[in-house]
Amino acid sequence: MEKVIKINGSNLTIEDVIAVARYNVKVELDENQKKEVLLCREFVENAIKNGQAIYGINTGFGKFSDVAISDEELDLLQKNLIYSDACGVGEPFETEVVRAMMLLRANAIAKGFSGVLVETIECLINMLNKGVHPIVRSKGSVGSSGDLCPLAHMVLPMIGEGEAEYKGQVMPGKDAMEKAGVQTVKLRAKEGLALINGTQAMMGNAVLAVYDTEKLLKQADVIGALTVEALQGIIDAYDERVHKVRPHKGQLDSAENMRAILAGSKLVTKQGEKRMQDGYSLRCIPQVHGASRLAFDYVKSVIETEINSVTDNPLIFRGENGACISGGNFHGQPVAIAMDTLGILVSEIANISERRIERLVNPSLSNLPAFLVKNGGINDGFMIPQYVAAALVSENKVLAHPASVDSIPTSANQEDHVSMGTIGARKARQILDHAQHVISIELLTASQAVDFGDPDKLGKGTKIAYKKLREKVDFMENDVIFYPDMDKAFDLVKSEEMLKAVENEIGELK
Repeated sequence: MEKVIKINGSNLTIEDVIAVARYNVKVELDENQKKEVLLCREFVENAIKNGQAIYGINTGFGKFSDVAISDEELDLLQKNLIYSDACGVGEPFETEVVRAMMLLRANAIAKGFSGVLVETIECLINMLNKGVHPIVRSKGSVGSSGDLCPLAHMVLPMIGEGEAEYKGQVMPGKDAMEKAGVQTVKLRAKEGLALINGTQAMMGNAVLAVYDTEKLLKQADVIGALTVEALQGIIDAYDERVHKVRPHKGQLDSAENMRAILAGSKLVTKQGEKRMQDGYSLRCIPQVHGASRLAFDYVKSVIETEINSVTDNPLIFRGENGACISGGNFHGQPVAIAMDTLGILVSEIANISERRIERLVNPSLSNLPAFLVKNGGINDGFMIPQYVAAALVSENKVLAHPASVDSIPTSANQEDHVSMGTIGARKARQILDHAQHVISIELLTASQAVDFGDPDKLGKGTKIAYKKLREKVDFMENDVIFYPDMDKAFDLVKSEEMLKAVENEIGELK
């Protein structure tokens, strides 16, 4: 039976989002939730009939919140909102980000506090299931009042406007909807605002980044362990007793991973056997990787909460004391700080990886041939890949400057503090991409170094990682055009192929 993810606003997971965004798993609106959506919509329509003034329903937006809108113009107000807010710039978001945005927005408004029609939620779901992907320009959100600009671009094809990608071709949104057989919608009172006043552009990026970072942290332990063996590192540094007396969870987990990955290794050494201590980039792997793991746990908890949160404005509360309340759940500050933190913690994973690469290629720091090549001079070996890693970690240091510490007033100072969370999420993914490249360069470099010894002596986990690389990349006898091999190593990291093989052999890593 084909897998289907049912959304109700309450139990969507990071893994669910990945399944839909990357692997096109089908989506349904939970039948039990439709009643809640209908009752919320009924509340909105009754409030309009009763002449109640409600922000964004029969008033203008932002600084225009005191401007009354006539009943005859309520639907026009929502259409104009989408038109005016669809003013993004920059390259479009990748398809997987757009799909994540669509799913997350549908889930949030399905919770039953936004006042939309069931048909509007189902339009988004049908677009996902039929593969109609709005072209969403990536820049233009300040991350408060929701991601107005990118989400407006997402909505345009829903009303037969804008552009969308369908079956690999970009076309007018109306044409894409018609070709896919998805019915467009006419936005009613409150609906335009409900669709765009949320954090789903930053969250589309954030969920993908969190998922990939969790895999990166495990892979960094695996590849770091391979470097330890290539350099005949001292295994005593990962002794459980050391870490129990400084019991940060991330450090304990990373050290446990190192012991499991290196189990059975005949390449590691004991303290005093060859030297008394290793350099910090080897000896302190659990401490450095572990600190990033601690920060990551905080980031993940924020994103898991936000996935099933209602982030538009105003919010509809039914019941005996029913009310339509203007609040600030659209403000992206929780996600903004989390994404800045993610950028910093991932930058450090890349930083220490680059230092390990330097130890591998620098003959003054190892007993290996200079730049890991037999005939140095006529061959440069692994000299320049280290330059690439250095360039990437240096760029990360610029990108890791927090976006959330900035704010600039908008809407004539009505919206006088904003989060810049979407900027933070976009650059966190860029930092992550760089880090994946850096650790894949370390994987190539460490494997080359191991081949100057005996790969059969590798530990239980590192042997699998080494073999997975060697299935795709040969030992480099003489200089070759490097980037194809770098791409293959990167794909191993990006696809999780190597990590899955390691975990199949030694069990799931922490």
